[in-house]
Amino acid sequence: IARSAKYRVERQVLDEQRLEELTRRKTLSEIHKPLTDRLKDTFRCTLPKLKRSVMSSCPVLYWLPKYSVWDYGMPDLVSGISVGIMHLPQGLAYALLASVPPVFGLYTSLYPALIYFFFGTSRHNSIGTFTVLSIMVGSVTERLAPDEFFLKTNGTNLTLEMDVAARDAYRVQVAAATTFLGGLIQVLLGVIKFGFVGTYLSEPLVRAYTSAAAAHAVVAQLKYLFKVSPKRFTGPLSQVYTLVDLCLSLPKTHLPTLLVSSVTIVLLTGAKELNSFLSTKLPVPIPVELITIVAATLLSSTIHLNNNYSVSVVGEIPSGLSAPSVPNLSLFGDVIGDAFALAIVGYAVSISLGKTFALKHGYKVDSNQELVALGLSNAVGSFFQCFSVCSSMSRSLVQETTGGKTQMAGVASALIVLVTILKLGMLFQELPKAVLASIVLVNLKGMFKQYSDVVTLWRRSKIDLAVWLVTWVSTMLLNLDLGLAASIAFALFTVTFRTQMPTYSVLGNVPGTELYVDIETHREAREVPGVTIFRSSATVYFANAELYLEALKEKSGLDIGKMIIYKRRQEAKQRRRERRAERRAKRQAKGEVGNVQGNGTVFVIPTAPQTPDGCSRWEYLKGGHPDSTSLGWMSELQDGDTTTLGSSSEDTLSRDLEQVSLGSLGKWTWDIHSIILDLSTANFIDTVAIQTLKNIFRDFSEIDVDIYFSGCQASVVEQLERGDFFSETLRKQHLFVSVHDAVLYCLNHLHAIHLNQEITARAN
Repeated sequence: IARSAKYRVERQVLDEQRLEELTRRKTLSEIHKPLTDRLKDTFRCTLPKLKRSVMSSCPVLYWLPKYSVWDYGMPDLVSGISVGIMHLPQGLAYALLASVPPVFGLYTSLYPALIYFFFGTSRHNSIGTFTVLSIMVGSVTERLAPDEFFLKTNGTNLTLEMDVAARDAYRVQVAAATTFLGGLIQVLLGVIKFGFVGTYLSEPLVRAYTSAAAAHAVVAQLKYLFKVSPKRFTGPLSQVYTLVDLCLSLPKTHLPTLLVSSVTIVLLTGAKELNSFLSTKLPVPIPVELITIVAATLLSSTIHLNNNYSVSVVGEIPSGLSAPSVPNLSLFGDVIGDAFALAIVGYAVSISLGKTFALKHGYKVDSNQELVALGLSNAVGSFFQCFSVCSSMSRSLVQETTGGKTQMAGVASALIVLVTILKLGMLFQELPKAVLASIVLVNLKGMFKQYSDVVTLWRRSKIDLAVWLVTWVSTMLLNLDLGLAASIAFALFTVTFRTQMPTYSVLGNVPGTELYVDIETHREAREVPGVTIFRSSATVYFANAELYLEALKEKSGLDIGKMIIYKRRQEAKQRRRERRAERRAKRQAKGEVGNVQGNGTVFVIPTAPQTPDGCSRWEYLKGGHPDSTSLGWMSELQDGDTTTLGSSSEDTLSRDLEQVSLGSLGKWTWDIHSIILDLSTANFIDTVAIQTLKNIFRDFSEIDVDIYFSGCQASVVEQLERGDFFSETLRKQHLFVSVHDAVLYCLNHLHAIHLNQEITARAN
């Protein structure tokens, strides 16, 4: 179709009442069923409904019977092996972040992945250990089980030594209790359909939070890289105090450990860069972390790094699976805040990754079911001493890029971890902890790149940049739990601020079209004579209703408050003049007053001297705030004061009074006779906004300015009806389907008024 093509559409002007008649809109009772009927529908059990409920609650029953081994078997197996190989080093390394023995990182990579297989809806999410959650768990375990709580006296030389076994056992209990409570919160949120909570965590907030968490991870791993023992600090600014204490402890650095860390970081970084360079030529990524762990373990066992050079190693890794145990319920009161933060952050990361892959591969992820699946993975895993899990960015990308098709890839990766726990775990006992810390540090490179968001957001959105900076600063200074709460509060504040301070504009018509745009930003837009079309960029509700009214006054140029006060004063004066005229007429009839020679005009507080044509100017009534000099004389003139230039008769005086009565001045003194409120941007309206619109209609009608509404959505119309917005004077005929319909009605209505006046004048 050519861009210059024109169309002529002829239809009648539609208001809301006429639209309802044409479309036969249902009544509120027909749209919204009674509560009893809805409860019956909810609890009514039918076979199709039961089947849908079971399928949605356990998605594996839907896709597993349709699983094609021929099409999906080999891709899922290759992908699962690749992800399982990544699980091993990351599970061991991230257990250090959680401050629990490394073997529990392997448990965390096994059980939750199997649970997610049954209940998850994402085909590419790899459930298991994740950097941010591991750090958050570590902050809880170290806060409730610090080293100083487990010092005991050596009976031989009466010195204090650490009871490592008791400390680790209690920290595992703390981690399991926190994980269970966080999983329970996720399940409850999923059951009550609260999956949309993840939408409140915007991308700038999540990226800033993970960037700050990466900085926390660096601080947490420095003690393993340098083998120093800084003091444990808790509460706000704890990271600052810890970093200062680490710097003061640097003279005590253990050089062999530092050498192991440095060599591992250099080699691992180079291997990852080579892996990235060859990624397009390799069918699967090179497992550089696993190769690093195997090589470091062999080297440590060969030269006995622990015995000869005092390099800390992982230590005993028990073979086999541990028996399940109930989490310590007495710890719930101490960890409930941390559990809620873990639940929200874990869900936000998982759902964002899941929706990204679903959009790319054309399937749907159920946000509420993802909450349930993640919650069950955490809750059930806590019985096997697992700590909090969610989707891993790195492993999920590997699972997707290596051809994974379904959650069967997660089962294959869990089997790799299971074999390692049962048969190979003891082989990693001589693995230096500095190597695991180096793996964590190198894997944080992707999060460090997120600091470039500052430059990007500076160009795109200053408010999003403010959210990023506030999130990062609050997370760094207030720790991960309080930082998340402060970040969400600030993000919600920015939303409220943007809806409370929207853009207000007056619309003008684009000549030759039915389009209406802002006259301040478009040169060709023309304001419709006598009609002000007012629009807000945000919905009207209690937080901005008053600002909406003030903006309407400013944009229309009508200071409605002063005009109403002035009108009422003038009406009172006019009534007094009429009474004086009646008394004067009675005195004249009795011969008490003689005829007064000459004709004149009655002036009612003019702003300028009378012009030769007998007209007075009333411009101060329109245009906002007059200066003090133009208003000063108003206060000097008392009610009832008039200035006359003579009056010949009662008829002349009556005509003069009728000429200046504010009933006519209200419509003809200023050039606005109609205001159209464009409510097309409103998706809801509350009682405060309804009352504000009522006041607008009432006040502007008092000065003979008609108010019309356009573009109301059906939901807004329903809310107006429920709020008793419509009355005898304000009917649905004041609501039009579009701005153009409202403009046409205003112009036709004004034309009809003029025509009636002309007919009346000719008849007289």
